[in-house]
Amino acid sequence: MTAQSCPRQHCATTMDSAALEPSLYTVKAVFILDNDGNKTLQKNLKNYYDPELYPSMKEQKNFELNVFNKTHKADNEIAFLEGMTIVYKSSIDLFFYVVGSAQENELMLMAVLNCLFESVSQMLRKNVEKRTLLDNMDGVFLVVDEIIDGGVILESDPQQVIEKVNYRADDSPLSEQSVAQHITEKLALTSNVLQSAKEQIKWSILK
Repeated sequence: MTAQSCPRQHCATTMDSAALEPSLYTVKAVFILDNDGNKTLQKNLKNYYDPELYPSMKEQKNFELNVFNKTHKADNEIAFLEGMTIVYKSSIDLFFYVVGSAQENELMLMAVLNCLFESVSQMLRKNVEKRTLLDNMDGVFLVVDEIIDGGVILESDPQQVIEKVNYRADDSPLSEQSVAQHITEKLALTSNVLQSAKEQIKWSILK
């Protein structure tokens, strides 16, 4: 149905329904870029949590470049692009991004960003720059995985994140195998987490 043939009342009802429809993906995406706009956080990490948001690598790359071009010289901490709300923080030669929908709570997204940045900062002993991050990439994977699972926020306290990551590191040395095992364990819990999110959304609507 075209915009011209769509009855005004019907279109308004459709748009209202779409706006009120709850999303399970509280966070749409998380990525870290260097000062050339290249992604540093990509290996073995599904950091686009909404399967309908830029499903191909090419689309993701284009989106990241657009985000980088809009933000890398800006003094703000929030941007709006392609219907997304984006919060970001920079350190030396790195840019940290957390992406949510246009309707998402900006303070919630900022809490996730701050948790990610502070957790990585603690792990890297305040030396948050590209070389150090690449040398500790397995730990960064675990940090992100402790904060977000399937787009649902699990933790926003950096101290709790670091304690959990250190526990796993002490339990068995970080390796490709241990990271893969950890991600597999978290994915096994995703259905329960999403079911809990559905219940929370349902009760919030009924209130």
